[in-house]
Amino acid sequence: MPPGERLLMKISATRAFARTAPYVIPALDRAVHRLTRGKVLLSARMLPGVVLTATGARSGLPRRTPLACVPEDGGSWLLVGSNFGRPGHPAWTGNLLRNPEAEVSWRGRDIPVRARLLNGEERARAWRAALALWPPYAAYQARVTREIRLFRLERR
Repeated sequence: MPPGERLLMKISATRAFARTAPYVIPALDRAVHRLTRGKVLLSARMLPGVVLTATGARSGLPRRTPLACVPEDGGSWLLVGSNFGRPGHPAWTGNLLRNPEAEVSWRGRDIPVRARLLNGEERARAWRAALALWPPYAAYQARVTREIRLFRLERR
């Protein structure tokens, strides 16, 4: 593992990162993604990422959220509702629970998907895969009492 990556993992596991990152990283990601017509996602330079477009649970409006993901063989993705280790579930997870039909922008292509909340052994396997990709998820889970939601997005 390159030293820069190790340092970024260490920083991202801190409470200070959890307080600031949710405001800075998604805004930058959305701006760059829009300016490059879906071809560049800054956070994906470190982790694989998608821009999820889901229907708002209360508003019914499309909501675009840049997210880290775990690409799976077969063309599906795992999404981790870590919320950077903050107490509440991120809004996008509630949107997917209410409206599982969504779309992801992946490497410049828009792909229709269906989201499914994972439970039991399937969730445990997905959690291990997420930790293998990004170990700071363990620090996020340790900081909160809620179980971090995990979703599998499958192509429609």
